[in-house]
Amino acid sequence: MKSSRVTRREFIGSLAAAGVLAGTGSGRAAPNRIDRFALVSRHNPVLRKFEPLSPLSLGNGEFAFTCDVTGLQTFPDLYKDAMPLCTMSQWGWHTNPLPASLKGKTFKPTEYDSYGRKVPYITGKSGQEELYDYLRENPHRLHLGRVGFRLLKADGIEAEAGDITEIDQRLDLWTGIIQSAFTVQGDRIIVRTAVHPNFDALGVSVESELLRAGRLSLRIAFPYGSPTVQAADWNSTDKHTSEIAVSFTGRALIHHKLDQDENAIGIRWTGRGKLVAESQHHYLLIPTNGNRLDVTFSFSPAPPLQGSIPNTAATFAASELHWKEFWTRGAAIELAESKDPRAKELERRIVLSQYLTAIQCSGSTPPQDRPDRRPFAAFPHALFHWSAARRAGARVPRLRSKDIRE
Repeated sequence: MKSSRVTRREFIGSLAAAGVLAGTGSGRAAPNRIDRFALVSRHNPVLRKFEPLSPLSLGNGEFAFTCDVTGLQTFPDLYKDAMPLCTMSQWGWHTNPLPASLKGKTFKPTEYDSYGRKVPYITGKSGQEELYDYLRENPHRLHLGRVGFRLLKADGIEAEAGDITEIDQRLDLWTGIIQSAFTVQGDRIIVRTAVHPNFDALGVSVESELLRAGRLSLRIAFPYGSPTVQAADWNSTDKHTSEIAVSFTGRALIHHKLDQDENAIGIRWTGRGKLVAESQHHYLLIPTNGNRLDVTFSFSPAPPLQGSIPNTAATFAASELHWKEFWTRGAAIELAESKDPRAKELERRIVLSQYLTAIQCSGSTPPQDRPDRRPFAAFPHALFHWSAARRAGARVPRLRSKDIRE
């Protein structure tokens, strides 16, 4: 008998046709339309204190940014042993140099019997521990750079997490924008943060009298790579280089090189300000007038073209349009009229899982297997079809096939 080969697209398409994915197998329209704005908005996450195990994230499937309650990555030490505050992308990887002790060595696979023939698998660690660990941990994802605030108190000393009060942080799922409000010694700070849907770019808008007073500025910092869950080594400062490559009115470029890998952050801001080096691999964007600062950080594996950095207003507008389209197209489930006491929590989990899947698992490559614990892990081959099938009919069409190949 001649065997037929079923491609991934055909497999997923057959499920969609059967109504498995979107619940549309009957072909009949629902008697009442779902108020999708209400459905999504009632599950907007709200934080009123530091939550090291559940910080908020923004992303577009190719790029993601996780922040603390300030809307940026101002107090990363609170989160490093829980849910680290990272900036990551599909292209952001780092490889440690091959140790001299491993040069010329070849990994010896373990052979297993498979229906009468020997099949080699790269599983055995015994007798080759150093080589095994190196190959397993390299390459590993790279924290592309920390973006946070430098907050100074009235006495000139930098504020700590305990100085942050009256916290009110909300993720507007409908627009993909995080609004953070907090107070430092009686001065209110309001921050809006969003990720552009088409660029690896972070838009930030800040309003506070502390900007005018010179007590509030933005800090950008670069780490060395690491295979740990933090994806960053902040102690190996001499193993990598960073420099301000370009700086002029409203624009700047910081170039970062570590071993054979490199990346850059292009910065575009409104109003008067300057970018200066604070210390090794740490930089400050200091506004020099006004109580508002709008800035976009564009992350790339190579220096971006000057015209390729979207301004902050364009980033917020694009985010709003993208997420409105996301939530108004594809399948939706509403459980508001259910009498089951578990319905509200189930509905919340459905909405939030759709959001998290879109920002972290809808890129050009399949999601990793347990990236929360192994930032160097490969994607799960065995579960790929089901992961892709779950998304295929449920959301915006352009999110369906990025990681589906014949």
